[in-house]
Amino acid sequence: MAAQQSTAPARRGRRSWAGWGFMAPFALVFALVFLAPIVYSIQLSLFQDRLIGGTTFVGLDNYQRALQDPQFWEGLGRVALFLAVQVPVMLGIALFVALALDSGRLYGTGFLRVSVFLPYAVPAVVAALMWGFLYGTRFGLVGDLNEALGVTLPDPLSPQLVLAAIGNVVTWEFVGYNMLIFYSALRVIPHSLYEAAEIDGAGQWRIVAAIKLPAIRGALVIATIFSIIGSFQLFNEPSILQSLAPNAITTSYTPNLYTYSLSFTGQQHDYAATVAIVMGLITMVIAYVVQLRGMRKAA
Repeated sequence: MAAQQSTAPARRGRRSWAGWGFMAPFALVFALVFLAPIVYSIQLSLFQDRLIGGTTFVGLDNYQRALQDPQFWEGLGRVALFLAVQVPVMLGIALFVALALDSGRLYGTGFLRVSVFLPYAVPAVVAALMWGFLYGTRFGLVGDLNEALGVTLPDPLSPQLVLAAIGNVVTWEFVGYNMLIFYSALRVIPHSLYEAAEIDGAGQWRIVAAIKLPAIRGALVIATIFSIIGSFQLFNEPSILQSLAPNAITTSYTPNLYTYSLSFTGQQHDYAATVAIVMGLITMVIAYVVQLRGMRKAA
């Protein structure tokens, strides 16, 4: 009996070490590809390369410079405007399509679902190039329409419209992705709720407002958080369209594009790391606030 009691702790210890062994590959990869770059970026942000003295520790000077950098704040304001307009439009279209598919009143729902989702399978670089050539006034669809109709349509790649043009590209890419999130959430709602609502005389719009939308609130919050993060990380589309609209898209058009230009063109790796960290903190705070509000409403 005593021997059995003495071996019990040893077995529990082996089981606990076995759990750590299973976690070790993930923990190692997580540390190498996530934690290590963050630590290295923080280290870079505390130094500065100078012509005299080489790499010098400057503490928080780079952060003070970033908070006073008008180019950074202009780019941040631009992506904030992009987020405020494009994200509600994109999520609204995705939600409408998901509700239409879930209603069961459409023919060919399988084909429609694949068609809406298909643009998400197109790489962002290819999508930006494709839409960039469609926007072209001398060689694209807009130019062909001008020539065929004898009119002068607004240039989508002009400084006034290029942000809306980028928003159109991003919406085209990600409506299907968000639609799939909403549609998956809708499919797990018990049909007995719909039947009970119909017995009580509720119409389709009442069912949507009282049953479907509250039931997928979690999916709405997740899609909103992903969209917020994606908006603040806006890079591929303006980077590709920059060669087609150099007068409209500057090197500091978005914070990510500004960081890339600082690092690979200006060789200011320390300051680029600082801007990236500041942008990451802003994104994290806003996403966390949205998550808290969504969870509070759900409760």
